[in-house]
This record gives sequence, structure tokens and C-alpha cells, in this order.
Amino acid sequence: MHTREEKIEAFGRLLDVMDELRQKCPWDKKQTIDSLRPNTIEETYELCDAIINHNYPEICKELGDVIMHVVFYALIASEEGEFDIADVCHKVCDKLVFRHPHVWPPQQHDEVMDKAMQATTSEQVLSGWELIKQREKGGNKSVLSGVPLALPSLIKAYRIQDKARNVGFDWEKPEQVWEKVKEEIHEFEREVEHMDTARATAEFGDVIFSIVNAARLYHINPDTALELTNRKFIRRFNYLEAHTLKQGRSLADMSLSEMDAIWNEAKRHDEES
Repeated sequence: MHTREEKIEAFGRLLDVMDELRQKCPWDKKQTIDSLRPNTIEETYELCDAIINHNYPEICKELGDVIMHVVFYALIASEEGEFDIADVCHKVCDKLVFRHPHVWPPQQHDEVMDKAMQATTSEQVLSGWELIKQREKGGNKSVLSGVPLALPSLIKAYRIQDKARNVGFDWEKPEQVWEKVKEEIHEFEREVEHMDTARATAEFGDVIFSIVNAARLYHINPDTALELTNRKFIRRFNYLEAHTLKQGRSLADMSLSEMDAIWNEAKRHDEES
């Protein structure tokens, strides 16, 4: 691993490289915060993909792409006289210090800070974090206002529930959630029977929301769980397709029972590997 001085030197090199690219590269010259946004989203998903695979060389590479985007946005903002990378670093440091009074006790504090200063568990830290955020100048006006509207729906549902939990709005015991899940499934089934698409859609949303809540209560990230299932399905379906092609047949010509037999073989192959 590198020394602190080497890490600072490496970050300085990145700043120098980005400065030179901005001056000399035609593509980099024309970029704006708006034009970079789609690329930033793509890079973030590529990082997430590397993380779920626990592929550390890829994580390292994708983190480089993400931090390059951070530096690029700050560079563009500095050209427009808005802020620079030092402001970005100071703001996040100031925020972290202010929201961790159990680590850096403030000189002035009140009931909220006093409670946060006593945090000794992860749950207590998160609870204090949400209360402090609402107290900050220019901070979130409500508990849920900090949830980005652009988040994918599954992740957004988890974040909404997690933020509500941090201020005490939650089930007392995880197992209590299952009655709610059953209730939502029953309501969805009733609307499906009535063939009311709009109401069935709304109720199906409630089913998903309740399942996400169950995942959260049992410390399972629903987005990660679903992605693992997606990959498992793709892996097994590819096995089914490859096995069928070896027989000189196509999936369209096979019966469901034939496909099920190969699918079960794919499952056994999965479990053994």
C-alpha cells in the first residue's frame, strides 16, 4: 500500500492530467456538466457491477473513472466561478465532522446533539444522522426530502423505509412485517380478479414495497438480491439454451417439461459449482 504522501501526490497528478486534458483535448474541451451526466451514470453502474462480482481489479479501475468524473465536474465548476475541488473536499469533510458528534464533539450543542454524542451503535448513529441533517442550515426540510427522485424505484423504496426507520417509524419486530406482506398480496389478488388494471398496478406496487420492507428488516439489500437472481436466471437459461443447441434443436420446438428437465439439471450444476 502507498504512504499518505504518495496518495496525495497521486491525487495531485490526477488534477494535473485533467487540467491538461481540458486545455488540449477537443473532446474534453467541449464537455459540460450536462453532457457528462449520462457517462457518470454509466460509470457508476459499471462500478456497482464490479462490486457485486467482488472483482477488485475492476473495482479499482471503475473507482478511477468515478473519481475522474468528480474532478471533471469540479474543474468545469471552477471555470464558471462556482467552486473547485478544494471546496468539494472541504464541504464533505465539514459535513462528516458535523454529523459525527460522537467522534468530534461540538463546542455548542443542544438536546439533539447531546443524544447524538452518546451514540455507541450503528443504529444510534443513523438515527442521530437523520435528526442532524434536518437541523443543518440549508439541509433537508423533512425526513424523506433527502431521497433523490432519480433513484431507481427499488433502491428508492429501500431508502424511504430506511430513513423512516431512523426516526422510529418501523415495526417493533421483523416478523410483524409478514402480515403486511400477506395483506398486500391478498389485495393485489382481489384487484386482479376484478381485472382493474390501474388498481391492480397500484396494489402490486404495495406488494413490492412490503417485500422491500421485509428485506430491509432482515438486513438484505433488495437490489443486490434481485441482481443476484437476475444473474442466476441468465446463467441457467444460457445453460438450457446451450444444451438445446447441442441437440440440434431450438427452444421453440421443445415442450415445457423438456425445458424443465434441463433447467433442473442447470440448477444442480449451479449448486455443485
